[in-house]
Parts: sequence; C-alpha cells; structure tokens
Amino acid sequence: MEYMKFESHHILSILLKRLTLLVGLFFLVPNHAQRTQKDQVNLDKIPPRIIRACCAFGYDLKVWGVPFVSIDQVISIDDLGEHRYMGHKREGIGTIYSHRGGFIDIAHLRDQIDWTRYLFTTIVAHKGKGAVVLRLRNEAGRKMLHLNVPAQFDTDDCIQLAGKIAYDFSLWHEISTWYGASTVPLVPEKFSSFSVEDLYSNLLGIHVGMKTLRSKRPFNTAATQLIASTLDSLAVVQTAQETYDAYDAVHDKWYTNQKRVPRTNITLKRDLDVLKSTRPWIVPEVKAGNSDPIVLAVPLETAKGALLTDFYRFTIDLNRKIPIEEIFPSYESDRIDQDDFGVLLQSIANELQLMEYDKLAENK
Repeated sequence: MEYMKFESHHILSILLKRLTLLVGLFFLVPNHAQRTQKDQVNLDKIPPRIIRACCAFGYDLKVWGVPFVSIDQVISIDDLGEHRYMGHKREGIGTIYSHRGGFIDIAHLRDQIDWTRYLFTTIVAHKGKGAVVLRLRNEAGRKMLHLNVPAQFDTDDCIQLAGKIAYDFSLWHEISTWYGASTVPLVPEKFSSFSVEDLYSNLLGIHVGMKTLRSKRPFNTAATQLIASTLDSLAVVQTAQETYDAYDAVHDKWYTNQKRVPRTNITLKRDLDVLKSTRPWIVPEVKAGNSDPIVLAVPLETAKGALLTDFYRFTIDLNRKIPIEEIFPSYESDRIDQDDFGVLLQSIANELQLMEYDKLAENK
C-alpha cells in the first residue's frame, strides 16, 4: 500500500482521534499567538522553543501505534514561500538537500531566524541598563537569561550577541532532549537529538537571521530573499526527488525507516562536534560541480575581540532528568550554564560509544 502524506495538522488530528500524542513531537501546529498584524516583536511573550513543525531526519518513517501513516516532509525549492516572523501556515517547511550544506531542515532554519530577531530586540531594549534577568520557558529545568549589555555596544555587537545566545538555546534543546526532555509530555525525543542536520540548520538560520537584521529591508522581505540566496549559495537541489535520492543513499547508514518513531535507533548517526562550529554532512554518492562543504562558525566575539560570554549567562536549574551528580560531581547545586555544555556533549559522546559497543556485541 502506498503511504499517504499528510500535512502537520492532518497528522495531529489523526493521532488525537486515536488517543495518542506520539507524532506531536514533529507535527506541532505553528504558533501564531505572538505574531501581531505587522509582524512586530512582542517582548512580553517569549517564543516557544519550537515555533514551527520540525522534521524527523529521513522519510517514509512509520509511527508506533498509527498504521498506514508515514512521516514525509521533503520539499522542493519551489515550496518555500514567504517567511513570516513567528510562523504562518503558508510557509514552506520540510527538509531539502544541498550539495554544500547537506540536509537542511527549513523549519529549524526559520525558527532560528526568528529567535535571533527576538533576542536582538531584547538585547537592544536592555542595553546600558545593567544586570537583567529574564525568565525563559522550562526545558529539562528552569531556564534564565542573565544579560548585562554595555551602553557602548553597537548594532553589530548586539547582533553577534543575539546569534550566540540563539545558538546556545538551540544546543540546549538537543542536549535536553537526549536526556528526556520533550515538547509533548511522555513522548521521548531522544531519537532525534543531534541528528546530522539539526545543529547545522540551526546555525545556518542564525547566520541568515543576523544578515536579515543588518538589512535595510522589512524583516520578512529580507528573510525571504536571504533564505533563497543562502540556499542557492549552498547549491541546493531543485527538485524533491533529488532530496529523496540523497536520503536513499544514506538509508541504513545515517537513519533507518525500519524502526518506528519514537525508537531511539531510528537515528544511526549523530553529530556532536557542534560547540564552536558546525560542518555539514555531505552525501558521498550525490555529487555536484562544487561540493566543497561550507562550515559555519558560532559567533564568539565582538568586533573588538571581547568574548560574548562576558555579557550574558544562560542558566538552567536542572530537573531530575539529567544526572548532575554523575556528570558534575563537584557541583553543590543543580544550576549549570552555557560553559558546561562541552562537558555534557562529552558525556553524551561516551554514551553513544557504549551504545555502539553494545550494538556490535549483539551482532556478533
């Protein structure tokens, strides 16, 4: 039987009728509560961690408990449409392959464009006002952003700072979901943590967002045009079939559709080398004229070379999902910050290595 394709709200409707929330992880109805008629930034409402429906890596993915339905969000370059701050149902979202940037999750990219704008506006609003603490939405614990932005920060410094904080937020999402945090209660997201396209798509969106903030055009117009030109610079494929072909080339290597969502072993390869830069995963079997990968750097310094981390602290008061006593035995409290992410990434890498050893032992 040929699997039917459903848009996110159709999938969600089916699952609710069947009394399950398993696909709610991917197919979240886009949140428009924050968007005003003029698409202006509303600092009184912190955006949700996931603004748009995000995509699983792969296609024809089966869902546990929901027969005859598969997850398939491959799109073509013609499906992108216009960008709208905080989302719109007519935006194109899904995954698309590029020869120089690998697989790109367009929902992740759009979300980070908008988060970068929101954080930039927040930073400008608090510049020169001394220490400020902003309460964020919970995610594996209570999150807070501590800002102390000097009055002499220029626009570019504020943009760089917004990009760094946005990346920290996106990295924490991957870390927290590995340890059991989830958007939908009781629906694990560990299987999608650190999939090979996630952090690259996030950082790509942050770079596009920073360019958009430097533009003199209206935000949505600039974002729409820069998304198109950025994907073009990455040698994006022109048809959905080419993305399907790229997925086929890495099936049973980077992912498998022989397991059902949300099984952890759907994702066979994960990318943890993401602390200061992200490198795209290029499919060897899919070549183009120029396939040199474009590596993206995380913003780290102001124009004068000052560390951006000198002007903010992103703290999380951890809940019990993360074994803090095991990972940070010398810590006397449950609070960590962005400087601890490297230790957490190493701990996850150790877990993945043990999982790989166990898998090899089972196959002997």
